[in-house]
Amino acid sequence: MSGLERVRVTRYVTPLREGGSLPGVVEGEDLGTYVCKFRGAGQGLRVLVAEVVVGEIARRIGLRTPRLVVLDLDPAIARYEADEEVQDLLNASAGDNLGIDFLPGAFGWTDEQRAAVPAEAARVLWLDAFCANVDRSWRNPNLLVWHGELWVIDHGASLYFHHGWPGGSLAREGAAQRFAEQPWDDSDHVLREAVDDLGAVDAELRDLLDPAVLAEVLALVPDAWLEPVPGAESPEQVRAAYVAFLAARLGSRAWLPQPGAPGGRR
Repeated sequence: MSGLERVRVTRYVTPLREGGSLPGVVEGEDLGTYVCKFRGAGQGLRVLVAEVVVGEIARRIGLRTPRLVVLDLDPAIARYEADEEVQDLLNASAGDNLGIDFLPGAFGWTDEQRAAVPAEAARVLWLDAFCANVDRSWRNPNLLVWHGELWVIDHGASLYFHHGWPGGSLAREGAAQRFAEQPWDDSDHVLREAVDDLGAVDAELRDLLDPAVLAEVLALVPDAWLEPVPGAESPEQVRAAYVAFLAARLGSRAWLPQPGAPGGRR
């Protein structure tokens, strides 16, 4: 099950070696070009789940983010690759992988664009605080500028709570509320100084999300990526756990950076 469009991979083009998971550029049967995040990469399937969940929440709060698809990969493509590391990755990634629409000609965000995006900066900061994203710093902004507009990418480092689920953290009483009340540190965020009033945008964006919207977002995640964990054995139970954690976060303001607070807005 997944509400994302499915596209069969027809050709592996080139690796992207900036990240640790070795994503690659591929071509699909629809003649589109995609950045492929592979299910066989060492970071695991939960990174793909986070990419879909946070990317789709971003879309629902008015941010631009590339279209996502499920890429159906036949490992037979690996026989044409000379690089053994790429061969191993393709062979380990048969089936459903994540495709992110490639934005030709896009370039990385730099400080020169900060003054041009004050409204979007607050939305990006709010998204990252809500989803506990630890990977939008000056070292790695994960922002693109395409046709003069800001695009948010690479959300796999969000939703840290699900990495504890295989060890039983989901089954512990109060797990969702603990995440809901976990403060988020914005001191290293690339857009921190571009945001004047996070409280105003907080009120606006909360009105765009509720448990029903979160359930719609989770319905887009393929069953094959929702691994059983203690306390949630089926894909639907795992989806419900994500909705519960995010809905609890939505019901709290403890995570929202505050003016003058350590690690918060100043």
